[in-house]
Amino acid sequence: MTFPDYIVLGCYFVLLVVIGVYCMRRIKHQEDFFMGGRGFGKLLQTFAAFGAGTGSNDPIQTARNSYTGGVSGMWSVMYWLFVTPFYWITGVWYRRMRHMTLGDWYVERYESKPLGAAYSIFGVTFFMIYGSMFFTAIAKTAAPMITGGDGLPIETIGPFELNQVLIPVIGVIVVLYGIAGGLTAAYFTDLIQGICIIGLSIMLIPIGLNALTENEELNPAGDKSGFEIMHDQLPEGHFDLLSSAGEFSLYYLIAIVFANLLGIVVQPHFIATGGGSAKNENSARIGLVTGNFLKRFCTIGWLLTALIAATLYADVPELIQDPDKTWGYATMELLGPGLRGLMLACLLAALMSSVDAQMVVGSALIVRNLYAPYIKPQASEQHYLWVGRITGALIVTGSIIFSLSINDMLGQLKLNFWFPLVFAAPFWLGMYWRRANTKAAWITVVYCLFFFFLIPYFGPTVFTSWRTNTELTQITPIVETTTMVTASKSELRKQFIIAHDKWAAESEGLSGDALASHQSLEPERVSQTEIRVPQDGQMIHIIAGETKLPVTKRSGGTALFWDKVVPVKEGIEPVLTGTDESADKVVKTLAYPEGTEFQGMGNLKLNLLMFKPLGVDLQTKPSSTLSALELVPKIVMPFVLMIILSFVLPFRNSKEALDRYYAKMKTSVDSDPEKDKQKLEAVYEDPSLVERENLFPNTQLEIQKPTFVDIAGFVVSVVICFIIIAFVFWLAGIGG
Repeated sequence: MTFPDYIVLGCYFVLLVVIGVYCMRRIKHQEDFFMGGRGFGKLLQTFAAFGAGTGSNDPIQTARNSYTGGVSGMWSVMYWLFVTPFYWITGVWYRRMRHMTLGDWYVERYESKPLGAAYSIFGVTFFMIYGSMFFTAIAKTAAPMITGGDGLPIETIGPFELNQVLIPVIGVIVVLYGIAGGLTAAYFTDLIQGICIIGLSIMLIPIGLNALTENEELNPAGDKSGFEIMHDQLPEGHFDLLSSAGEFSLYYLIAIVFANLLGIVVQPHFIATGGGSAKNENSARIGLVTGNFLKRFCTIGWLLTALIAATLYADVPELIQDPDKTWGYATMELLGPGLRGLMLACLLAALMSSVDAQMVVGSALIVRNLYAPYIKPQASEQHYLWVGRITGALIVTGSIIFSLSINDMLGQLKLNFWFPLVFAAPFWLGMYWRRANTKAAWITVVYCLFFFFLIPYFGPTVFTSWRTNTELTQITPIVETTTMVTASKSELRKQFIIAHDKWAAESEGLSGDALASHQSLEPERVSQTEIRVPQDGQMIHIIAGETKLPVTKRSGGTALFWDKVVPVKEGIEPVLTGTDESADKVVKTLAYPEGTEFQGMGNLKLNLLMFKPLGVDLQTKPSSTLSALELVPKIVMPFVLMIILSFVLPFRNSKEALDRYYAKMKTSVDSDPEKDKQKLEAVYEDPSLVERENLFPNTQLEIQKPTFVDIAGFVVSVVICFIIIAFVFWLAGIGG
């Protein structure tokens, strides 16, 4: 980066701090700091939802997966699309709760301060893990953008790796304005940052398309558009929405959608960004749905940028080795001085717009559900505000520690799929079923902690024999499939650079006749559609569109019940046991020698063990299906357990508390706090004032018939989902 880039970044940071200091002067009470006084309209709620749901990892992750797998790579972010219509319903919930944290909701619904405290610990831990993903992503992108004097990326700063410096520095910036201005500062900066993120999503597209048309190698005649060049260069499978090249199979996507639908409602920041901070219910639901649809359209922009990068930089060794750097590399190559700083500011905006709200909501959980009830119940408002600011800084620090410890975006992402499910069943059942009770909720939460976390992570440490148990060390059959695939032009360029780098590495240390012989095998670019590369001591020609190259993929060997299974004795490798050949495919089966002893590595996949008694043959399932199956018990079992326990246990929550709770949830919010308070007092005295027709009368279920607005908004949202998918189909076909 150059001096103008740092000027842009500096101005951006100063603006954020000024906003934080300005908002700080308006904060007098906890509700001001944690909820912004519940005075936000549709615009700020839209960008709050957009910012909270759009992290710096999203464009980077989409770029990474689309660079390697094409259009299907968008599903690494777009799987949220089919959850979005449900936000039209849930947005109203959080506003009618009239709470500052979801921990408060658990306290009210289950009459249990300890359950609220447990949720607050869960919420803060979730924020640390979730936030760490954003810090990891921004560090991976900023690295190729920050260059030294010789123009090469800086890998270290003194004795530290670059990410070990970047991540803490970015964290300090987030804390500075967030702890000052609370949720109000977060929302005002989210508005600015939302505009920046939208700019980020489209900034590289026109510049990249222009770079494609002006590239003499890719467009020698100068007569093709950028889209035509992409179709000319990239493999045909890169434009398939459900290509097998992607990392997410259909079954896995379906499982993730259900997991996220059930889990998103208990993500702690949803009490604020999901509608709880809005001035009224319309602002809550419209802001939540619109903000999330904005993200879906931005995803298309990230996808298109990634396809441009895959076309332009198919032969860049740095990206071949680490596709996570795709976005940063494209920025460095396509943008000029000043614009690189603006792009980094946009990425920082994506991070900050997520972490700032999480920091404020996380601090609210600690203050309201741990500190105030158990440590200092009678403290002043100013005392609680400062405790909130301190705990907010600690939450960001925790995210930084997780980021530096894991530094793996996909691993962090998968962890977030199931983590919210710990409290999902008590929330969903408590929302709609009177019989759901406190003891059942506690047992369900404990079950989830043990089966999702404690046993899988710590069980093997206590019972070390598990790791070598033959029933637990099974792996799927190992299959090596070699398919002859017609070389695309981008693959041609990739193969040439790989062959040339290998040839150059093998040249080191050679001399005399050996060097002369080796030089005769130097890869050669004959033309834009033909290369000569060495193979088995001789040169072969590879012609784009004609030559079929062997593409070998090894599948199987996946541990069923562990992260990984390896032989106890090092050096043992699988051996060939069979071969099946056809015209364009060779399938080899491999297996470890008979009698090989194995040991499990990593964590135990306890939830997959539940399929053994059912007779499911897990060894025949591909790894993506196994990942989907592992999510199924995490989704289903907590609900089954809590329903059974709620029927069996004699404990019941008090009728008075339940009547007040359900009456409140049926009472529409008035924007005037005093009038809203009066409405609540009236319905507490006479709940029949807000009774609507129950879908299941004379039962314990509290499911009311939806209104016309409920149905219309949901249907329109579903239609928009299909419009987005149709738009991507159309976009993928341009130039083809």
